[in-house]
Parts: sequence; structure tokens; C-alpha cells
Amino acid sequence: MPAEPLIDARHLDKVYQLGGQPLAALSDVSFSVLPGEFVAIMGPSGSGKSTLLNIIGALDTPSTGTLAIDGADVSGMSSDQLAELRNRTIGFVFQQFNLLRRTTALDNVKLPLLYSRRRPPDLGRAARACLEQVSLGDRADHQPSQLSGGQQQRVAIARALVNSPRLLLADEPTGALDSRTSAEIMALLTQLNAGGLTVIVVTHDPDVAGYARRQIRMRDGRIVSDPLTGATAA
Repeated sequence: MPAEPLIDARHLDKVYQLGGQPLAALSDVSFSVLPGEFVAIMGPSGSGKSTLLNIIGALDTPSTGTLAIDGADVSGMSSDQLAELRNRTIGFVFQQFNLLRRTTALDNVKLPLLYSRRRPPDLGRAARACLEQVSLGDRADHQPSQLSGGQQQRVAIARALVNSPRLLLADEPTGALDSRTSAEIMALLTQLNAGGLTVIVVTHDPDVAGYARRQIRMRDGRIVSDPLTGATAA
């Protein structure tokens, strides 16, 4: 039997009110992502790609349309249920790392475990294992100011992995890095995907998108190209 989609979005619209006027950020967006895929969502600034990522990550809700994550319809979920879904199923990586500045790498990685119902008996061991997974086991006691940009992003990836998510969402994960370090981070995401993790990367950079096996292109809040569905638009 074919695998059930990990992400199944149908006819998503997102409309914001800006100065009393409606602003459509997403218009009739439909797509699905299977377990184990590596997908890049591409588009220029204002194309709707980050809005879409926030909705996929249950950080925002669509104005209309339906979204199922890991088989669960999120439309009727309470705030607590959405928080539990995020903590259980989704890891997040952002452009600016979002690390606590006066906290060690190890304690930054531990943080999601403090809010998890599946908290392991030894938080330090679990966090250290994730740092070792991203080749930073020897930097566990360093604060962010003592780490390079690439190392900080690796800590952020380790933090995203610590709850063993099924899905990793990365919003411009190399936007604050030089080209060599960007390649290292994308190679790490490729390695994690090869291990079975589903990865979705939002980017405007075609070099970054080139690491993904599937590239969805957006413009003006719509999907204009998706090789899985054959969708194309001029």
C-alpha cells in the first residue's frame, strides 16, 4: 500500500487584514508530502513560502482550507493540542538560530525536552547524543558567543532533533551563513533525510534548493510549479 502523506494540505487560503484592507498571503494552495521526502519550497520575498511553512508547522492557521499533519486534522485542535503536536512531530530550524545567548549548547538542546510529555530519564544524555549527531559533542559546554555561525546552526538542528520528530522544517537555514558553511549545513540536512527524516526547506536560493529531491515553486501566494503533481504556471 502507498504511504499516507505526512503533510496533506488542501485549498489553503491565508488572508491578513492590513490597515483594514485584506491581503491574500496564500491562495488555493494544495500539496502533500510523503514520509522521507526532502522538499524545497522556493520563491521570492512575498511569495507566501514562509506563511505556508508557518501553517505546516502549526504556528499559524489558514483562513480556509484543510491541513492534516501525520494523519491528524489540525483545524479543530486547541492551542494545547497544537503545542503537543509541534513538540511531538515537528522540529524547527530558523535563519537566526534562536539560541539562548547565556546558555550552553547542551542546555539549549535540552530545552524542548522540558516541555515534552515523552521526557527521557536523562535529559543531558539525550541532548548530548543529538549534539554528537551534528558533530558538536566537544562543544556541549560552549555558549553561542563561543561558536561560529555554522556551529550555532548545528546546535539549533540538534535542538530540533532532540524530541525525535518525524518532520524537520527549516526556514532559510543558511541565510546567515557563508557559502562554504551553507554547504556543510545542507549536507547535514541531506544526511538526516537519508536516515529517514522528512525535511522541508524554505529558501529563495537555488543552490540550497538543489539539495532537495523535489522543488515546489511559489509566486504571489500560489504554487506555480510542483514536479509531483506536474503543476506549472507561466
